[in-house]
Amino acid sequence: MSYSENPYQAFGVPAEMADTDARVDFIRKTYVHLTAAVLAFAGLCAIGLQIPAVESLCEAFLGTPYLYLIAMFGLMGVSYLCDRWAAQSTSIGTQYLGLGLYTVAQAAFFLPMLYLADHYAPGAIVSAAAITLTVFIGLTLSVFITRADFSFLRSALFIGGFAAIGIALCLTFFGVSPGWGLVIAGAFVVLAAGYILYHTSQVLHHYPTTMHVAAALALFASLTTLFWYVLQIMMRRD
Repeated sequence: MSYSENPYQAFGVPAEMADTDARVDFIRKTYVHLTAAVLAFAGLCAIGLQIPAVESLCEAFLGTPYLYLIAMFGLMGVSYLCDRWAAQSTSIGTQYLGLGLYTVAQAAFFLPMLYLADHYAPGAIVSAAAITLTVFIGLTLSVFITRADFSFLRSALFIGGFAAIGIALCLTFFGVSPGWGLVIAGAFVVLAAGYILYHTSQVLHHYPTTMHVAAALALFASLTTLFWYVLQIMMRRD
């Protein structure tokens, strides 16, 4: 298998080649860390929405042109840094710092949109969370039951990610009609689902058993991306 198919091969024995106990322990740790990140994210967002000063900041943020675009590129930079810390550092403290920093950054990025949904689309957050978790669990089970390897999606997802950036730029500067907004959000949901399939199969087959923090971060990034676009659809459904 080439490096392009398994970019983690330099960091240890892939999970599918490890003994059963090591593989099971790796998968367990990965999803325990993912669950912890999701709960921390939810807790930070819930606390943030109850702080009056944060609500004022959200209103100012939403009223400032292009600020969400700048925040998106900032989050991409933080994501790159945190992924390097989690995936390439031999220090367990640095790996956890990467996962922790990314969780806080995602919560900060989501807060203005969650504030908007909480005030103007009652029930959207709960509905989006339930749908996101249902889709994530379904996709995860499909990979584990079939043991399919979705590494072949790597190039398509890479191209799709760049296309998403281009679309985000166009939407920011030129806008879009409400109908097209739903179509685009739906397309991004499909892209996020592809990332979940890809990263889940990487956990099952290609991540070394020492990289549970990096694996959890990758899954968390895909899960929050899915939640973001499902929330967009829920907010537009009326």
